[in-house]
Amino acid sequence: MTTAAQSASPYAVGSLVHARGREWVVLPHSTPELLVLRPLGGADVDVAGVLPGLETVVPATFAPPTPSDLGDQHTAGLLRTALRIGFRAGAGPFRSLASIAVDPRPYQLVPLMMALRQDTVRLLIADDVGIGKTVESGLIAAELLAQGDARGLVVLCSPSLAEQWRAELHGKFGIDARLVLPATIGRLERETPYGQSVFRPDGAYVVSTDFIKSPRHREDFLRNCPDLVIVDEAHTCVADSTVRTSARTAQQRYGLLRALADDTARHLLLVTATPHSGKEEPFRRLLGLLDPRLATVSFDTRGGRELLAQFFVQRRRADIREDFQDGAHFPSTRDSAEVSYTLHRDYRRLLGEVLAYARETVRSADGALQQRQRWWSTLALLRTLSSSPAAAVRSLHTRAGVREADTPDEADLTGRQTVSDPADSDTAQTADEVPGALLPTTDAIDEEERARLVAMAESARKLTGPTGDAKLKKLVATVTDLLDGGYRPIVFCRYIATSDYVAAHLSKVFNKKGAEHPVAVASITGELSPDMRLGRIAELTGPDDNGDPAPERRVLVATDCLSEGVNLQESFDAVVHYDLAWNPTRHEQREGRVDRFGQRTDTVKALTLYGADNPVDDIVLKVLLRKHERIRRATGISVPVPQQAESAMQAVFEELILRGETPAFEQEGLFEREQAQVVEQLEIAWESSAENEKASRSRYAQNTIKKEEVAAEVAEIRAALSTGEEVTAFTRRALGALRGMPADRKQGGFTAHTDALPQGLRDAVTTALGPRHPRPVVFHETPSAPRGEAALTRTDPVVAAVARFVLDAALDEKFPASERPARRCGVVRTTAVTRPTTMLLVRHRFQLHLPTRDGTVRTQLAEDARVVAFHGRPVAPQWLAEEDALALLTARATGNTDPGFAADHITGILAALRTGLMDELRTRSTAAAKDLEASHHRVRTAAKARLAGLKVTPQGDPDVLGVFLYRPAATIQLGADA
Repeated sequence: MTTAAQSASPYAVGSLVHARGREWVVLPHSTPELLVLRPLGGADVDVAGVLPGLETVVPATFAPPTPSDLGDQHTAGLLRTALRIGFRAGAGPFRSLASIAVDPRPYQLVPLMMALRQDTVRLLIADDVGIGKTVESGLIAAELLAQGDARGLVVLCSPSLAEQWRAELHGKFGIDARLVLPATIGRLERETPYGQSVFRPDGAYVVSTDFIKSPRHREDFLRNCPDLVIVDEAHTCVADSTVRTSARTAQQRYGLLRALADDTARHLLLVTATPHSGKEEPFRRLLGLLDPRLATVSFDTRGGRELLAQFFVQRRRADIREDFQDGAHFPSTRDSAEVSYTLHRDYRRLLGEVLAYARETVRSADGALQQRQRWWSTLALLRTLSSSPAAAVRSLHTRAGVREADTPDEADLTGRQTVSDPADSDTAQTADEVPGALLPTTDAIDEEERARLVAMAESARKLTGPTGDAKLKKLVATVTDLLDGGYRPIVFCRYIATSDYVAAHLSKVFNKKGAEHPVAVASITGELSPDMRLGRIAELTGPDDNGDPAPERRVLVATDCLSEGVNLQESFDAVVHYDLAWNPTRHEQREGRVDRFGQRTDTVKALTLYGADNPVDDIVLKVLLRKHERIRRATGISVPVPQQAESAMQAVFEELILRGETPAFEQEGLFEREQAQVVEQLEIAWESSAENEKASRSRYAQNTIKKEEVAAEVAEIRAALSTGEEVTAFTRRALGALRGMPADRKQGGFTAHTDALPQGLRDAVTTALGPRHPRPVVFHETPSAPRGEAALTRTDPVVAAVARFVLDAALDEKFPASERPARRCGVVRTTAVTRPTTMLLVRHRFQLHLPTRDGTVRTQLAEDARVVAFHGRPVAPQWLAEEDALALLTARATGNTDPGFAADHITGILAALRTGLMDELRTRSTAAAKDLEASHHRVRTAAKARLAGLKVTPQGDPDVLGVFLYRPAATIQLGADA
């Protein structure tokens, strides 16, 4: 690197300076008083502020290669790819793509294009479970931050998902967010200077929605909240005012979001897979947060649909299937099936006793309140007995929650939340406690009632285990078949007691002494904190203390605390519904844990266990689950349960509990409708909802933005940042040169050892994968990789570490020769050319002048790498087309070149760089700037974004990183270089 005389003018964005003994690139936000600098070739974490008034800062120019630093055509390819992989300030119209560790699919860019259309971004992203809403919202956040349209970010979510959001933001988007939870707020407040808020408008945070809505923290949060807010599971923040279910909690959440949305300059992204619970009012309130007009406008009119399309995007799996034809991991099919069993005779007898008990207690109730209390307590007992003997025993020893109710309405409110799975409930993550069945009894019948309940509990206890519990026995056989078929199942249960019971018996059955194929089994329930849940998943699926990989034969048993938000597709590929949910959406959420982007198994399994002679299961299957599945298969749409479903279920359960000696068609007073009529009305409403869903496709924004509009730009950006084939070849060759000993895998990809790598690279790999990562490291030829392994993509942290090391070593000749697989010069004899041909590896820097939403123009830095080549002598070059220049990177050497001869030729080329060759490179830099400006123009035009002030200009002379001369192969070898 050389330095030039001090200039009196301020340093331009993208210019080079020398300070603190090294060279830096000037970044945006620099002023004459404070320069924001990044080391040349460094990363964002190395950015520093320098005060020119206190420190010596002088302009600098990029040093040319040293003629004696010779390599071959392979070193040229390694240098170019390492440079391209390392770019974090890409020049394309999507500014964030160069700095994120995820390769978005074309459909995932549609919400981003919608966001670019808006001055203040307001979107409801309602894509199906498992197709990437987190990535889509993360892309928008990363782009807004990269363009400077947002200063900070906050994600509002359930505390159980907070750590996952933090990890996703850090690992995929390079955003380091602080967790704000009840467990962390004390430390955060201690670390904050007195009188200041924990929150800063330019900070990044993941916050528990329920924690921050409390009066103690709400106002401080609203005053200092960043200008970009993502709300996860947004449907839990609105409530139907006609239903009292969790109304207070939902209203508090809604009040918080309403206050955030009232700031018209704040960006707001609402994320949910279930925006519509079947009730129109909560859906309208959700939309009203984005634009008040959406709360009332008719979607039957063209104007209403066009307005909705500006703010709402929803895609089904069938809509995006074509985007996964390139080998990216997304299951092609979900193999769903029902698995029946027949109750053991003793279990059937106990179920009959419980039904008789329920019938007697409900009928003998004294008054409406006691009647409702007994209804819900007996329904709880029926459901827990259908779940497992363990859950039934627990229920029979637990006080019923409805016993505290003062009115029939309060009893119904509590009963729905503790016994049913209502569509408008907040979440499944804390609803896995066993509901109690014990109610207050009068003195006259106290002992008799108690003895009867104790006897039923004892009967249930005796049924534990595969001998008396046919359901458990069937599960063992089902899980065995899945494991033998190479599947790794998750068994979902309704209650904590059932999950622990099932896990204990599976572990006992599969891990008997001398078992040929032991199976790792774990239970995860709401009793565990979110961090403990993640820790237990890591213990089951990650390497052990010795670094050995996780067992392939493994089973996770869990309650619905894992049915939302947690991604398990890397470690599991089948779901068994051990307990039937009383809401089909819950089944979709469970299956979405494995049937999602990143799943390596092409066909995932979803099996539903049910008792063929269990009347409770029969009701749930016939009234809800089978109807839902039939509609989903017919329409390709998972239609929310209509609000008539709850009354229909209640009516049918009334028939079950109260039939006995009373004719089934007689009304019994608890409900006013005949059961058949209510079920029929439910089916009609559900079919109508399905038709409306099919018709509503025209409302959604994916029809107003065509993926083809951005496909060309995305392809160009990806090519500029290196292709998948380049990354694979580069990583393997570089690791081989650095003693990593890569070896092919039968499943594709390769493995590499890290023990013999240079210390700096070895430390970087350990940082990326963790100190206990499996050895050797597995590299997958896929866009995603399991934890502790690497994906062969440019954004993978291990691949990025290899590229960074290769580039740093190439630019610093002080590294040992064995640690420098890439070199900056070379002379190659090859049959690929018929006359002397010179190839130059060039790095361009550009100033991007981008219009902002407030009408100003913001200047940003971008970089690009190009390969150029010419025939003949440097003083009279004949320039090649770009594709011909790139072809030289694959040319094969056919002869040796004397080092002294090679150095002389390189010296002549470098001398010409100071004259005519640099003029040509400047011209090409200007042409590249015009191409980039046109690309930005096309994307902004497609997004209907601002164009005034858009401009791309070269910054300084291009950097020549490499010079390589290709000479024709000698036909008669007279010496080293005849």
